[in-house]
Amino acid sequence: MASVNEVYSALKNLANKDERGFITPKVFNTFTTIAQNKIFNDLFSEMTKAQSLRARNIDAKTHLSYVKRLEEDLAYFAKESAITQSNGVFAKPEDLSRIISMRTAGAYVFNTSSSIPIDVIYDESKIDYILRSDLSAPSTSHPVAMVADNIEVFPTNISNIKVRYYKYPEGRSPSTGARTALTPRYNATNLGASNEVFDPTTSVDFELPDHYVPDLIIEIGKMVGINLRDQEVYAYTSSEAQQPKQ
Repeated sequence: MASVNEVYSALKNLANKDERGFITPKVFNTFTTIAQNKIFNDLFSEMTKAQSLRARNIDAKTHLSYVKRLEEDLAYFAKESAITQSNGVFAKPEDLSRIISMRTAGAYVFNTSSSIPIDVIYDESKIDYILRSDLSAPSTSHPVAMVADNIEVFPTNISNIKVRYYKYPEGRSPSTGARTALTPRYNATNLGASNEVFDPTTSVDFELPDHYVPDLIIEIGKMVGINLRDQEVYAYTSSEAQQPKQ
């Protein structure tokens, strides 16, 4: 995952080069979540562009495919949650960003699932039409979900569902790589001193893949007010990547 130490160190050095002074960890940590969420949300608009290229047969093949790369990056954030109905509705998972699909809970019997896909609708006028229709009314074999502030599933006797979705990015432990609900942050011992030492036990890495380090540097740099040029950032991160890890 993208190292918070690498991103902070790059920004600190590039800020000095730009004569913008010292970026404190406190200032840096203010922008980490904002930058990560922006890049994450941009993946969806990039996917739309990539799929347009594929539709015109100008997307690369196999491992060079832009669509494939974006799918792999988004897969880091795919998650499934089981939800139980309460007061007639299903509460959205707190970390839900975008719904991928929805289905009834079901069960496995002789290696066969009884789970049924649920059609997902966001238009209230459309769900009203469906509920009034004799031909397309929801049934236990063809359920429909209306997604707004909460999730309503029809017919209403469905009490348990599973939602697959993209969650908002959070953080990872620099020491173990384990996921954490904490947001990215940089901490160090002897802060501000010449012998400042990165502290992986109290810091949190980004959850974005490590090839987004340059993008994170650029996005946080914009918010901090550093006049960065892409070639500077990529030149710096490329040289750092070639250095032996401590």
